[in-house]
Amino acid sequence: MTISYLPPTPTATRANTPALFAVERGLWGLRDVFVNVYYASVSDTRADWVLLDAGLPGSGAKLLRAAVQLFGPDNPPVAILLTHGHFDHVGALPYLLAAWPNVPVYAHLLELPYLTGRSAYPPPDPTVGGGAMAALSFLYPKKPLDLGARVQPLPTDGSVPGMPGWYWVATPGHSPGHVSFFRPEDQLLVAGDAFVTVRAESGLATLTQAQKVHGPPAYFTPDWPQAGRSVSQLAALQPRVAATGHGIPMRGQALQHALHQLALEFERLVIPARGRYVAQPAVANAEGVVYIPSPPASRNGRWLGISLAFVVGCWLLHLFNPPKASSTTDAA
Repeated sequence: MTISYLPPTPTATRANTPALFAVERGLWGLRDVFVNVYYASVSDTRADWVLLDAGLPGSGAKLLRAAVQLFGPDNPPVAILLTHGHFDHVGALPYLLAAWPNVPVYAHLLELPYLTGRSAYPPPDPTVGGGAMAALSFLYPKKPLDLGARVQPLPTDGSVPGMPGWYWVATPGHSPGHVSFFRPEDQLLVAGDAFVTVRAESGLATLTQAQKVHGPPAYFTPDWPQAGRSVSQLAALQPRVAATGHGIPMRGQALQHALHQLALEFERLVIPARGRYVAQPAVANAEGVVYIPSPPASRNGRWLGISLAFVVGCWLLHLFNPPKASSTTDAA
């Protein structure tokens, strides 16, 4: 089976049309610089739909244009569902919630402190990962959003608002309340950052989107034992297709084999040799973070200038040269 990226509408131009791509029946993706956002509909008419994660700060207009392209004007989502609340997954929420004043947001109960202004996440660890994206992580936004009553906890029975036939899976480690979404009917997984399909710490891999089943972005992962258990839990689902927060969706036996190996050898393949959260994880509860280990000595000063220039260059390249339509083929 070949899944083709959706072409722009005939009246749109390359500059103002988001580069949407089809993942599977009822699921589309949008790459927002280096993070993915997903749009899901369980209706053949696309009358009802949900947004999965909300991208980077400043991307609200782009995400809204993609919604109009897929579902038509004046058709807000039933809900916005969050895998977690890191800045690159919630950045467009203020814009989108203003545009859609009656749309609720759902996240895991343990994620709510970071979405209601009560707590910041544990600080990133730029000493892990060995790449530009990791080295620059200390510059990324860290303040929590305060969505107030607009954000609600996901149902405790595992059901997913607006997505009958799906259920959510608690996959903590990368964040305290991280969740993934699974459709058993066709083994379709939206994994967030529980694992990804690119080496997210690397600026070059992020730019080229070199495909590889990889652990969660190391610089933002404060609990490695939990992260390993979450990968094992997702591997046990034997997903046929995985749409992750970073990287190109992956499918078939290649995905299942690589994910199984990642779970089996998580300590060797994923956990850094050293880092702020390697010996001791951060600790959080329903009120937010309660313990943070001391930071290690920085080893990234000499990389800062190179990393900053690289990331700025990649950002400008994306802005002025949006990715062209392409396709991915079912490996199963």
